[in-house]
Amino acid sequence: MPKPREQQISIEETPYYHCVSRCVRRAFLCGTDLSTGECYEHRRGWLENKLLELPNTFAIQIAAYAIMSNHYHVVLYVDSETSKQWTDEQVIERWHSLFKGNLLSQRFMRGDGMNKAELARLQIYITEWRSRLTDISWFMRVLNESVAREANQEDECTGRFWEGRFKSQALLDEAALAACMAYVDLNPVRAGMAKNPEESDHTSIKARAEKAKSAQAPNHLHQQPKELLPFAGSPRQDMPKGISMKLTDYLELVDATGRIIREDKRGYISEGSAKILDRLGLDEERWLNMTQNFEKSFGTFAGNEVKLRSICERLNYQRPPGLNCCRAAFG
Repeated sequence: MPKPREQQISIEETPYYHCVSRCVRRAFLCGTDLSTGECYEHRRGWLENKLLELPNTFAIQIAAYAIMSNHYHVVLYVDSETSKQWTDEQVIERWHSLFKGNLLSQRFMRGDGMNKAELARLQIYITEWRSRLTDISWFMRVLNESVAREANQEDECTGRFWEGRFKSQALLDEAALAACMAYVDLNPVRAGMAKNPEESDHTSIKARAEKAKSAQAPNHLHQQPKELLPFAGSPRQDMPKGISMKLTDYLELVDATGRIIREDKRGYISEGSAKILDRLGLDEERWLNMTQNFEKSFGTFAGNEVKLRSICERLNYQRPPGLNCCRAAFG
């Protein structure tokens, strides 16, 4: 029986989560249905636009994503500190951009007079909405429901479009995050949908590569795609918010990995990229295995044993799940 979502997520231990959502049987997110010849490729745009739009409302940012034919992958960063800085009015505005709210919140935004009891009750709603705007389940719910409504309207049908639950994996350390992001970014290459990462439509790696080509200083935070969580450079004191790696190093590492995956093009891990793997505590064999089989290799958690035991203790697990897999990958 699947674990409740609150037993899979602990923002105190890690803000990074890999989520996967799949269509129900015979439903097409995009691509072509070979049995009917119907093309659904345009639905990728629906999903990508909504996915990149939601961080403007939620305190959740996108680190990586790839939209496939009947499922999609996304690596999310939960920015709980930012949500704490929102004023009550900002929380209501954000919630109203998704839902109608209630009579109290609507009256508050109109500037109507409210008594103490009404304000106290409204404060309870605001606290709940602030929490939901940092909640992965609500993020995925809003994303999936919007696409499902459009797809059902186009197909002139009703019923489920997505599977009941999305899969989530907590990424407990820098090595797990880097390997999972590369796994997500290389999905179209492994599936034969693209020859190389930068040609993979509807992926974060293509967006980052295209922006880097036109940027004078691609590693600068302000010259990276605004829709994505930036790469903040090598680990150091007083680091800005972002992924602890240079963007150019990550692009080179993913490109080299993609070449190895492709049977029709020779590739290897360069000396510069090998140094990155050394810093992450990984060797080439383990890196290649994870970037091709990350989702299958790990269950709810991915990371080193110390972090795994810590999050399992916090979430009251009797024993750490997937301990041997984490030892083998990150030991």
